[in-house]
Amino acid sequence: MHDLPALASAAFHNERVAARRLAKTAGITETEALRATLERAAAQAGWADVAALLEARARLRLDELARRADKARARAEAKARRLRARSDAVPGAWRAWFDGSATPNPGLLGIGALLCAPGGERVEISRRAGHGDSSEAEYLALEALLEAAVAARVPALAVYGDSRVVIDDVNAAITATRTAPRGVKGPAKGLEAHRARVLALMARLDDVTLRWVPRHRNGEADSLSQRAIRAGADRQGES
Repeated sequence: MHDLPALASAAFHNERVAARRLAKTAGITETEALRATLERAAAQAGWADVAALLEARARLRLDELARRADKARARAEAKARRLRARSDAVPGAWRAWFDGSATPNPGLLGIGALLCAPGGERVEISRRAGHGDSSEAEYLALEALLEAAVAARVPALAVYGDSRVVIDDVNAAITATRTAPRGVKGPAKGLEAHRARVLALMARLDDVTLRWVPRHRNGEADSLSQRAIRAGADRQGES
């Protein structure tokens, strides 16, 4: 004989609701009402008795738990693959982030970049870059970053930025094909000179990759570019 907890754990929500109603109208205990409800469910499903129904539902629960575990494992594996795809840097590579801002757009330009060595050394770039639009600012930030990497004789470098315009433009040029890979646009009109300078700087590095990241993962470079904008605005206000 199954007790109330065992019956309740196997019952569906609508069956528990029906059992409570039955207990109230028939003046029987909730255990008796739930057992009667499950007996009807067992008969309708073709099971010999409540015990067979409970055993079948226990197997279903185990199967569902296994399916959920498989889905969780698949999601974890997919996430790991995405992380590996986003970071193609060789072991020991330097890492770098860049960002450019225009206030308004077009307007005053500020660029920011962060170059980090495997040992923890950091090179920060934050400066005004004249006037232009946001794409020019992003390109100028990338140029400044690559110039710093060349000066530091960086052997391998993984660069990250949140400008799809610039990153897609450079990566499309790197493919050296007329048809860019899926998700990559280019070449961008009006940015040819910037693109040429970036490609020339990248050619001076032994190993360099350029990957897009969402803005929230580019916070330090963004702060550096905004700092340059604020400093420029302050100087204008003083003059």
